[in-house]
Amino acid sequence: MPVILHLKAKPNSRQSLLEVAPDGSITVRLQAPAQDGKANRCLLTYLAEVFGVSKSSVELVTGHTAPFKKVLLTTVDEAQLQATLARFRLPG
Repeated sequence: MPVILHLKAKPNSRQSLLEVAPDGSITVRLQAPAQDGKANRCLLTYLAEVFGVSKSSVELVTGHTAPFKKVLLTTVDEAQLQATLARFRLPG
């Protein structure tokens, strides 16, 4: 069963990094700038690496030009999602 990830993207960071706040909100810091779709491509590539799936199974659904995005993970189930996000949870 595919899952949708709701997140906030922050381009122009020193390194790409996923952060899960104590309230469950997700922020992805991206090395790429927010121009010509570079940050979106970086986001999809980074999430594929984080979840251990192919780039073709990570799809940007909404937020192509906005910081708040919905990303469809077609080959990730809820249990895998929660286990992966737990590794990036910030202490709170």
